[in-house]
Amino acid sequence: MSKRDYYEVLGVSKGASESEIKKAYRKMALKYHPDKNPDDKAAEEKFKEAAEAYEVLSTPEKKQRYDQFGHAGMGGAAGGGFGGGMNMEDIFSQFGDIFGGGGGGFESFFGGGGRSGRRRVKGSNLRIRIKLNLEEVANGVDKKIKVQKLVQADGVTYNTCGTCHGSGQVTRVANTILGQMQTASTCPSCHGQGKSIDKRPKGTDANGMLKQEEVVSINIPAGVEDGMQLKVAGKGNAAPFDGIPGDLLVLIEVEEHKSLKREGQNLHYDCYINMADAALGSSVEIPTVSGKVKVKIEEGTQSGKILRLRGKGLPSVNGYGTGDLLIHINVWTPQNLSKEEKSFFEKCRESKSFNPNPTQEDKSFFDRVKEMFN
Repeated sequence: MSKRDYYEVLGVSKGASESEIKKAYRKMALKYHPDKNPDDKAAEEKFKEAAEAYEVLSTPEKKQRYDQFGHAGMGGAAGGGFGGGMNMEDIFSQFGDIFGGGGGGFESFFGGGGRSGRRRVKGSNLRIRIKLNLEEVANGVDKKIKVQKLVQADGVTYNTCGTCHGSGQVTRVANTILGQMQTASTCPSCHGQGKSIDKRPKGTDANGMLKQEEVVSINIPAGVEDGMQLKVAGKGNAAPFDGIPGDLLVLIEVEEHKSLKREGQNLHYDCYINMADAALGSSVEIPTVSGKVKVKIEEGTQSGKILRLRGKGLPSVNGYGTGDLLIHINVWTPQNLSKEEKSFFEKCRESKSFNPNPTQEDKSFFDRVKEMFN
């Protein structure tokens, strides 16, 4: 089933301002919020759909990509990686500020409702670096990484907060000239958690957390670039009080290839040939990310000529095709000639074949550079 246009989902025009998009999302989220539509799967899906649309349209970079390429431009990452399996708790934690709730988010706006206004803590993010070679970039790769992270220890138990009785909020009533006014604020005893630590195993911190090693599988798509950052949702530090785990942020480092130079999706290779091969023609082996290939050198090839191997570059991380391998021909001028070799070239001076006679096909340096980027 194809996704609906994000602007259509929120009911705004493509030229809508940031505040208009935010206002439209707030209206949709209120309408389809689970607390107002209990056990209504259709409303829950519309709630998720609106959150996904807002997550894209409220982020300038993603909005620009979406405006240009539509859903295809999201590269499978629309909605910040939520997709069809969007997690409700992620929505509440990420977009709660729409309602002005200080951590309570949607819950505080609805005055408690089914969620009692209780605050959900989110664990901190973890950051790691992963080095990839060019072959891994070309094909994509699955990596298994050992990560030291905070987890909630077995055996931790909690007590319901005696101040707020588990709601996470305290209510105060004040007499004013307009009558009694009721206000709600975060519970000062449990800081909005609604509970406190009862028992915790030895060796844990004050929140019942401890360090533990976990092997995390990371799927790295083909075409990633040096400096890119990937997010593995929920694989960061766990949060106390059954909170939402943080994310694992993966910084990509691409190792330099000994022969191939990367430029976006294209690869470049400097190929050196001798004067005889340039004059008579030959074939040479060229390295690619998938192995060596033979390339024919036509007779009379000039230094600076660029040969293009279509589709032998790198794929786009967003799935927009594959780049090319550009082979830069460099004719090597011999040095330290013997007497016989010098004599040969002296005779060649007089030959018309050795006199430069460029044609339209023998492009200048600037023309070749221009062609290379087209």
